[in-house]
Order: sequence, then C-alpha cells, then structure tokens
Amino acid sequence: MNTEERRLQLLTRLQLAEQPLTGTKLSREFAVSRQIIVGDISILRAEGNQIFATPRGYILPKDVAGSSQMATLVCQHDAAGMERELTAIIDNGGAVLDVIVEHPVYGPIRGDLLLESRRDIKAFLTKMKKCQANPLLVVTGGVHLHTIRVPDAETLQVIRDELRQQDILVGE
Repeated sequence: MNTEERRLQLLTRLQLAEQPLTGTKLSREFAVSRQIIVGDISILRAEGNQIFATPRGYILPKDVAGSSQMATLVCQHDAAGMERELTAIIDNGGAVLDVIVEHPVYGPIRGDLLLESRRDIKAFLTKMKKCQANPLLVVTGGVHLHTIRVPDAETLQVIRDELRQQDILVGE
C-alpha cells in the first residue's frame, strides 16, 4: 500500500476506535515504524483532522454536537496540585481536552490530554512520573489554561465553583 492509502486507512482505523490506539499498536497493524505513524498523524492533523495524542494513545474525539459545550478555564497551581485540579473537573462532570501555556519566546504551547475519567488521570500522572516529565505549567509559574467539555452550563458553573474554592481558578 502506498503512503496515501496507509494514511486513509489509519484515519479510518482511528474513526472506528472505541479506545485510544498507541503508536506501537498502529505501527504493527500497518507494518511500518512507530516514527512513520507519528509522521502520518502529523500530516493528518495538518489536513484538518482533529486527532488527540493522549497518554493512552491516539484518538479522534467522538461527535457530541448539541449535547455538550466547550469552555476555557485559566488555572494556577504547582505540580503537586495537578491531580487535585484534574479530579475536580472530572468528578464534577467535565472532560479535560488540553492544557495550554503561554511561553515567553514560543508563544502558546498546547498539549492534548482528553481526560474523561479518574482512570485517564491515573494513566496520565503515571506516564508523567515514569517519563520524569515536567508539566507545562512550570514554564509559566503555574499559570495555564484548560479547554474542557461539559454537558451544560450548570456543570460548568459547578466546576468553576469547585476550582475557585480550591484557589485554582484565576481571574474569576
């Protein structure tokens, strides 16, 4: 199969997936290196496909049009507050889609998260620890943004109230 056929099949595979698919799994399925899959994902994103690279693998967001809304929250805490913040959002009915920091030289830096459950949070934090990775918030003294998905305005308000109570929400 040629490159274009592989990318089309890769996109189809992601569209049909119920769970995130790792680059290693996809590389085995398509009999190419993991780096080829990473490159294919980059090309598919550049073509306008919204593909999330989560700690558990690649996934396309499911179409939830009409049944949810997006919001951006400005938060601040140290690395130790990360689990508390993410849990407050998830436990109150939200999903954390990404994290964004404003780098003083590079501008906005965005990382896909797509955290929808405590299991997702645990996998994310485990991977951070295993890789000895610093969270993006270290670049900005703890200030960062999250794009979240909520089912309704009431849920968003509950999340904002909880984060405000924990002294995590900024500017509200």
